[in-house]
Amino acid sequence: MAATDQLSAVFSALADPTRRRILADLAERDSTVTELTAPLSISMPAVSRHLKVLENAALISRTRSGKLRASHLEAAPLREAADWIDRYRRFWDTSLDRLDAHLAEVQATEHTTEET
Repeated sequence: MAATDQLSAVFSALADPTRRRILADLAERDSTVTELTAPLSISMPAVSRHLKVLENAALISRTRSGKLRASHLEAAPLREAADWIDRYRRFWDTSLDRLDAHLAEVQATEHTTEET
């Protein structure tokens, strides 16, 4: 999958609060569908559909051991999304720093004008 398509899939998967909850649970430990369903107010088939979306976005992997199929968090795509967002954070930080400098200059000018 191309990087842009991967990033779109990650953000699409993260857009749903249930999937974010599942990822938070998987950050604690690998879990089965049954374990992931327990704290949620949705059915096991619904959780399975959410897991498929997360798997398609490469945010989780699933392994089979006998009859059990555990899901595991794959953090690399989250790092890529965070790096993408970080570029815009730096843009806003720089913009806000320039705004702070401008406001300080305006306030200094006003203060000087009031003294005269």
